[in-house]
Amino acid sequence: MKWFKQITIAALIAVIGFSSVHVADAASKLSGKIVINGSSALLPLTLQAANEFKKANPKVKISASAAGSITGPQAVRKGIADIGAVDWDATKDVPGFKKFDGQVAHKVAVIPFATVVNKNVGVSNLTTKDLQGIFSGKIKNWKDVGGKDAEIIVVNRTFGSGTRVNFQDKALAGEDFMTKGDNYKEVKTSGDMKTAIETTPNAIGYMDLAYVTDKMTALSVNGVAPTEANVINGKYKVWGYGYYMTKGQPTGAVKEFIAYVQSAKFQNGSLKKLKFIPISAMK
Repeated sequence: MKWFKQITIAALIAVIGFSSVHVADAASKLSGKIVINGSSALLPLTLQAANEFKKANPKVKISASAAGSITGPQAVRKGIADIGAVDWDATKDVPGFKKFDGQVAHKVAVIPFATVVNKNVGVSNLTTKDLQGIFSGKIKNWKDVGGKDAEIIVVNRTFGSGTRVNFQDKALAGEDFMTKGDNYKEVKTSGDMKTAIETTPNAIGYMDLAYVTDKMTALSVNGVAPTEANVINGKYKVWGYGYYMTKGQPTGAVKEFIAYVQSAKFQNGSLKKLKFIPISAMK
């Protein structure tokens, strides 16, 4: 009886071992090249997912770049990218941009956006009216919104940024930005915005939480802090979904990569660590 149990256990180990090898082999057989372009807000998520996916699928090559949301679906339409990362559903019209026919939107993340200021700015909360006045250029001094006597430096994203689309819609309630002035500058990417806010005294701008550092202050809006909990409970309104756009339904490695980003493992693991919110958290 004892020898029978030993054989049975050995057989089970062999089966389990074979199954593990078989699964690993099946995963490693996936091959191809994936080119991703678009949103810089989603870039930290995309790079992390790519690293994890390539470890499990070493025959898949992934390259990712970010020049702003609008470049994502544009690159897909031109056939130079397999995935267009964008901070809005590009299958629908949004202010300033027409929809991209023939593309499919895959929801991959919830992106909280924050109003941020340089560390030297002594302000922790602004109202919607304050933000409208500052970003339109009507409010020019921090003392007018409870800060010190210093000129406000407004840092904006260039036209085509998905972060800009979301911030204008949800933080400014659709009000227009200023577009020029000695106290105004524009930057191309979220990384550029991060650098500008960290290094420019009296500056204000906006970015997704993934880029916020301890060298800046993320402001409350109307008394509500830009936290995951406040987005989920509906108190904080400045957020949007992030999407991967594809030309028609994806196949092969592209399909599997998007499925990995949408998986519970990634959504509840690396995605949350990067300060994004799982899409399943929103009701």
